[in-house]
Amino acid sequence: MHVPTSLLEAMCYFEGRLSMNGGRPSIDHGYGCMNLMTNDRADTLGQAARDLQVGVRKLQTGFAANVLGGAAVLRDTARALSPSRVLPASLAGWYGAVAAYEHPVARSTGLMFANAVYALLRTGFTGRTDTGERVALTPQHVRPDTGTAARVRGVNSALPGVCKNDPSAVGYPGAVDCIVPKSYNCEVSKRSYPHCTYNGADRPKDYAVNGIITHDVEGTAVDAINVFWDRNSGVSVNYVVGTDGTVYQTLREKDISFGDGNYWSNEHTIQIEHAGWDATGWRWYNAAEYQGSAKLVAYLVEKYHLRLDRTDILAHGTVPPENPGEVPVMHVDPGPYWLWDYYLRLIHRQGVAYPEPGRDSHVIAVKPSTDQRPFGSNGNETSANFNFFYLYNGPSTASGLIPHLGNGTDVTDVTDNVEPGMNYYYLTKVKDPAGTGDTMYEVWYGESDKAHASPPNYTQHAMLAWLAVPPGDQVVRGDDTAVVLTSPGGGPVTVYGDPISSSAYHLGTARSRSVFASGGTLREDFDQPRPGRLWYEINFNHRQAYVPASSVTAVHAAWR
Repeated sequence: MHVPTSLLEAMCYFEGRLSMNGGRPSIDHGYGCMNLMTNDRADTLGQAARDLQVGVRKLQTGFAANVLGGAAVLRDTARALSPSRVLPASLAGWYGAVAAYEHPVARSTGLMFANAVYALLRTGFTGRTDTGERVALTPQHVRPDTGTAARVRGVNSALPGVCKNDPSAVGYPGAVDCIVPKSYNCEVSKRSYPHCTYNGADRPKDYAVNGIITHDVEGTAVDAINVFWDRNSGVSVNYVVGTDGTVYQTLREKDISFGDGNYWSNEHTIQIEHAGWDATGWRWYNAAEYQGSAKLVAYLVEKYHLRLDRTDILAHGTVPPENPGEVPVMHVDPGPYWLWDYYLRLIHRQGVAYPEPGRDSHVIAVKPSTDQRPFGSNGNETSANFNFFYLYNGPSTASGLIPHLGNGTDVTDVTDNVEPGMNYYYLTKVKDPAGTGDTMYEVWYGESDKAHASPPNYTQHAMLAWLAVPPGDQVVRGDDTAVVLTSPGGGPVTVYGDPISSSAYHLGTARSRSVFASGGTLREDFDQPRPGRLWYEINFNHRQAYVPASSVTAVHAAWR
């Protein structure tokens, strides 16, 4: 085929982690580690079958045939890009063919894909195929010839009808323009909400941008774009990321989206949707989608002077509900399969610095050993990617889980667990007497302890609970500050869903002298009553929450 073996190895690893996924298609309707696909962008599966004169099923199930099929597509692509129809003479010269291989919707997506493959070539890797065969790629000293991608273009025919490749119209370089019309602005629309989908603003001049919210669509990128272009949907976000890593902009960053069910949060964050389902994210969240999202978030973090941590880069599932009565219907995405440590590391590799660890060794965050890499577009290992950590009633897993809303079968239930990277203050720790090998950390946690009462009450009360960390998972020092919640006379401290003085949204209560990890302080915006009032963000349970500074004593590292 005249395609370098090292290039095929790198692509097979990056696309599918050397796996054939049991002959099942990826979310992109691609097969095998080379992701030979049949979708609205291309039919590389049929192309490979014709080139090799083999049946499609052989390419879908046979490892060697799949790799040869990928080589055939690469060869065809390289010749099509070359004015002289000559194949590249060196590994560096295949860059353009790699960029065009996935038939990307946007040219920038193809370049991102090629850059990731060549980065893998430079570092090398070791892995095993489904049959246990070891594949080891030694580091390749190669500088790609990026000029070979000069003729690579996005597949405009695959764009949703409301979108266009117009670099001058978007905020993020390389995004596809799917920005909704100004008539969708609720402040200028002649029809009332929900016949409009956002509020016009001039952020960050009028509202500070304090964070980025990570969502999943519960569908595809096209599904999301169709919803946001329905003015009767009443919802919007700023960006959507597809499974191939393409970034679509659906609302300008300066405007306020209706994205996460907490209006204060909408005012102060950039919202990003990702193709996928939270309950089956292990199948959806592939390497290309993480790469595309990480580049976008790195751009936003630098632009709005945010921190590379879980205080400023949030899950939709960690955004507090404004009203305890909404707890049962609040969102939980992107769910237990989103690889937070891997994701933040990709953002870091774009040149964004991590914050310095805090001084208090009792403020911790957990990094699961499984949260290091995706399984590619063909990933199919559910338990290996599951990343929630659970809390128990006592210092043993035998004591039972703390109260939760569901019946124990819903993997997305977020009322008795925490996510990787979020900070918590622990009072003491012990080895699990039940013999699991887990280490149990005692923390304050806002429990829905009356959720199953009759009638149910969703007010959350801070209780002492025990966070179980399995052996092999890493506990690191967090970058948050420990804070003690205090109340005159020792009564309970009210915990809020938004930092607004006039807010009636009381999530619940915490005991006076309870200790939480805080990602920092913020002041109310100018249009709120009593402007300038100081608030502390705290990790109250699985979600963030807010308490006024008058209820907080900041703790230095020596305090116990």
